[in-house]
Amino acid sequence: MKKEDPNKRRKFLSKGLQFGLVATAGGIALTKYLSEPAAAESEDTVELMTTDGTLVQVPKSELHDHSQAKDGYNVREGFPGKKFVMVIDLARCKNALKCQESCNKNHYITGENAWLKVYKMQDSEAAAPYWMPTTCMHCDKPPCVTVCPVDATFKRKDGIVLIDNERCIGCRFCMAACPYSIRVFNWNEPEQPEEIKNMPPNPDYAGMPSIKGTVDKCDFCPHMIHQGELPHCVTACPNGVFFFGDKYEDTVTNGAETFRLSELLKNKAGYRLMESLGTEPSVYYLPPVNRVEPFEQGLEFYDEFNSVKKTKES
Repeated sequence: MKKEDPNKRRKFLSKGLQFGLVATAGGIALTKYLSEPAAAESEDTVELMTTDGTLVQVPKSELHDHSQAKDGYNVREGFPGKKFVMVIDLARCKNALKCQESCNKNHYITGENAWLKVYKMQDSEAAAPYWMPTTCMHCDKPPCVTVCPVDATFKRKDGIVLIDNERCIGCRFCMAACPYSIRVFNWNEPEQPEEIKNMPPNPDYAGMPSIKGTVDKCDFCPHMIHQGELPHCVTACPNGVFFFGDKYEDTVTNGAETFRLSELLKNKAGYRLMESLGTEPSVYYLPPVNRVEPFEQGLEFYDEFNSVKKTKES
């Protein structure tokens, strides 16, 4: 993709073409390819579907393959012999939002398009409220991957689920399929520095650059893992809420503390959200008992955020 024309990859959409899905007995899938005249006889092409079910030929040059990085690391395969997991300790969260700030800053995200959100949770008026950070669950059985018609959303062998925004066509089927509602859509042109906008898209640096008309989400910071570092949210949290590690090694850490994953989940009654759905998330939660900080201390950030949000909406 040429830097001076970041939208060239979608020039075949300029004729009003949009992609679609067809229902099959086994779920949602693309139809079998049909014969159509080649878009350019001198260039290899692939077939893609329009909303009316017509299959058209598109030059392969319009769809980039970023599966191999310079050092041979396969972006779509991930890190060999790894299974990355995250543990979020709700007893430690005080809604400081440093996790969100760091994620936003390092992924060049703004406003409600934040990949990491912290919610005020309260099961009933009689129950105690608590703060709950939410990220992509990086499911072992991700429905978002199943419904993607162009293989833009994919799951790696190391458990990380990523989006190749070069392939993403903005159909938002993945957003509808995700039971955790953690994906965001770039309705407007993302606010990013020019040097980020001109970066060659690479799913290993998910959302960099973000592209208008595509979906973004938490990526577990594979670019940081590649450098031997923890994800940005983990290192930014002042209370050590987030633990990250390898399930195969049975170890998670927040940088200052390290635990056996199995023992931590057993001793602290760890659980996963919506377990009954069978998505098998890679994110575990520890219940908000024996809190480090009282819930009320986080209200200042919560009220400030909602005040800003209401001002923008009005």
